[in-house]
Amino acid sequence: MDIQQSAVHSLSMARPTLTRSDLGDLNLFRTIPRAGGFRRAALELDVSASALSHALRGLETRLGVRLANRRNRSVTLIEAGEKLLASLESGFEAIESGIENLNVHRDTPSGRLRINVLTDAARLALGPNLAGFMASYPKVKLEVVVQDEFVDIVSGSFDAGIRFGGSVPEHMIAVPIGADLRWIMIASPEYLARGPRLKHPSDLSSHRCIGLRTGTGAIYHWELEGPERAQISLDWAIVVNETALAIEIVGTGGGIAYCVERRVHDQLKSGALKEVLPKWSSFGPAFHVYYSSRRQVPSALRALISFLKNEVQ
Repeated sequence: MDIQQSAVHSLSMARPTLTRSDLGDLNLFRTIPRAGGFRRAALELDVSASALSHALRGLETRLGVRLANRRNRSVTLIEAGEKLLASLESGFEAIESGIENLNVHRDTPSGRLRINVLTDAARLALGPNLAGFMASYPKVKLEVVVQDEFVDIVSGSFDAGIRFGGSVPEHMIAVPIGADLRWIMIASPEYLARGPRLKHPSDLSSHRCIGLRTGTGAIYHWELEGPERAQISLDWAIVVNETALAIEIVGTGGGIAYCVERRVHDQLKSGALKEVLPKWSSFGPAFHVYYSSRRQVPSALRALISFLKNEVQ
């Protein structure tokens, strides 16, 4: 046996054999720093926080190395934990990629998808269509997290996100689903009957207007198109961070809101709400499904995108 063979033999003898428990706990360990602590990681993994903490302690005991500092509800990796995490990410990505490659041998896509979706997309793109998707692809298991706050889908362990086209991060691959969206101003008939006249966007300053804070934390300024393009800055009577709440306030005569027309299609049709200054409505980018350009696209995600492109109006 030459020197190189001897060294390889020594390393193989020194390398510990991983058990099923080790592999499971290592995968749990990956999730804790990414989620920001035991409680959030436990929710993501659907286990108790105490069970997750116990698993980490067991892993540290078997490895003979402390991996993290624990303070109250927070977990901070120390140097050993950081190095282990860096090694694990590439290893588990290779495993996941290998499993995904097996889909070419299956008749239909399968696997789990985790999607982060803003509220409007959940109500307009997913809600009406997921029953059809599940019927077409019964082997796909889908988790949908509805969240208007903007999140990093990679660090959040999401396979994809759905946002308005203009808000997708530049480094992501984005695919439009459905047509461009018409944005309108709405109010109740009762509010309009007793309020000041509304002939021009400048008249909005005399009305109670409801501002909407976007997922980035900024308040969305109404972009109006008509005889002239205008971006309106108003002294908001109230600011909310949920479209549904803005619509409810409008429905009780609380003021004027700005939203995607399809969110209030039924109320407009019944007369419960009225469109304000319809000549000044505007069009914005369609919903987009987006995902990381650095990861292999699961066949289940490709199937979902193709389905939504065909079904979303």
